[in-house]
Amino acid sequence: MKAAAFNRPGGPEVLELMEVPTPEPGPGELRVRVRAAGVQPFDLAVRAGWMPAGLPDGFPRVPGNEFAGVVDRLGTGAAGPAAGTEVVGFTRLTAYAEYVVVPADQVAPKPAGMPWEVAGGFSAAVQTPHIALEALGVGEGDTVLVHAAAGGVGSVAVQLARIAGAAVIGTASPANHDYLRSLGAVPVAYGEGLEDRLRAAAPDGVDAVIDGAGGEALEVSLRLVKDPAQIITLVEHDRAAGLGVRLTPHRRSAARLTDAFRHYEAGRLRIHLRGVFPLARAADAHRELATGHGRGKVVLVVD
Repeated sequence: MKAAAFNRPGGPEVLELMEVPTPEPGPGELRVRVRAAGVQPFDLAVRAGWMPAGLPDGFPRVPGNEFAGVVDRLGTGAAGPAAGTEVVGFTRLTAYAEYVVVPADQVAPKPAGMPWEVAGGFSAAVQTPHIALEALGVGEGDTVLVHAAAGGVGSVAVQLARIAGAAVIGTASPANHDYLRSLGAVPVAYGEGLEDRLRAAAPDGVDAVIDGAGGEALEVSLRLVKDPAQIITLVEHDRAAGLGVRLTPHRRSAARLTDAFRHYEAGRLRIHLRGVFPLARAADAHRELATGHGRGKVVLVVD
């Protein structure tokens, strides 16, 4: 099958369209013919050489941790959706490909009216902030700071925090401030004076932070919260432990996806597409995401 993969860590240029073995589902697994796959900061970190514990090493390595497609084969004893079912799913690697194999409990039936491009970028864009807000204990009356709030995960974090009853401050470039206001957030610009602007926007302090920017934004956040454990970073994987901040716990589930579908179908949750690229242009998709100033999700489509 075709996959966007790399044989050595590096910049976006190491991603190439190549032929790799087509996977077969084992016991309790199913195979999905991928129609679209989302692009996440997690994928960029993997491509650059970071590997989370517990994942197989070796090359070629196929990134991609969220996807949508059609179930085409079930392994022995798999209790998942039947062949022919349109699904949204998640994994940790291997989604930038024509086929992906996952445990049957890592997919959920796709809402009928959801476009493939939206479905491909839905799982991580929604589950990541859903899990982060849950882990941070965000609820009614809290003040949440979201860095990179106009991005794919950030914009969903804003919406889910608002659904939970929290006030939200979101950092973004000025071009995205009206967009953040439309989602219910108070926008704050990056750059010199960031800490002063954030303190003015949250005079009573910040209860929790979802950091999708890293760097200065994370440094400032450490000075705004009482406990660094109330910060979850989505990008500073290597620095998190040393700073006392957290990474997103591994709590993705089909049930969580199904719950998020309710918000989408009711119109409470919008997924904005920033860029849609063919699988052969995965490197360009990584470059686009790495600019850090776009609005919404970057997605790959698979013919």
